[in-house]
Amino acid sequence: MTINYESAMFVVKVYAKVLCSDIEYKTLSIKYHTSAREMIQMLLNKFRMRHTDPNLFYLTMEVRIRNTGIPIRSVMVLEDKACPAQIQASYPHQETKFALVMKRGGLVKIYDSCLMSASRYKSLLISDHTTVQELIGLMLHCYGTDEKPAKFVMYEVGPTRHWERKLHQDEFPLRLQNEWPTQDMYHFELRRNNEEPIQKRARRWLF
Repeated sequence: MTINYESAMFVVKVYAKVLCSDIEYKTLSIKYHTSAREMIQMLLNKFRMRHTDPNLFYLTMEVRIRNTGIPIRSVMVLEDKACPAQIQASYPHQETKFALVMKRGGLVKIYDSCLMSASRYKSLLISDHTTVQELIGLMLHCYGTDEKPAKFVMYEVGPTRHWERKLHQDEFPLRLQNEWPTQDMYHFELRRNNEEPIQKRARRWLF
């Protein structure tokens, strides 16, 4: 019998105790071309963690080969664009196991009164390769708003607000924060987009 991979659905178990220690795994129904990144987002949605940065996670696939009589265990890290169902199909006679693994990240503080006047700031754990655009999307998820990320911009604000810079959507906030002389004097601020020109990155810090 020939399988039509293009239309078939594949049921996979993903061990995700990193999201909830009480649940060993989650079962996902995926397509042949579902990417690892899409599976990570599916898991976060199942755990109602849409405000969590998906860049903090990656998938692994463990393959157990028993042909030699002694089980051989091999673990591969899947890239975001990899398609787990396709990779699994390459090992039809071996046991496979998917697992969600968390990367190291860092906390960033974003002043967000433009979203809620009563709020001063929100701290989020993000990856060092999470972009400004992705961070804005996470902020909107936190407040459950349907507004588009394009309606907002983020600023890097200096001491006593005497210096500020509008960030480009492709910059990485955590990496910028790691360059600050002191994190107490600088912060990120979310604002509504007023189409101001974006300044070039300045390397001089104010004290």
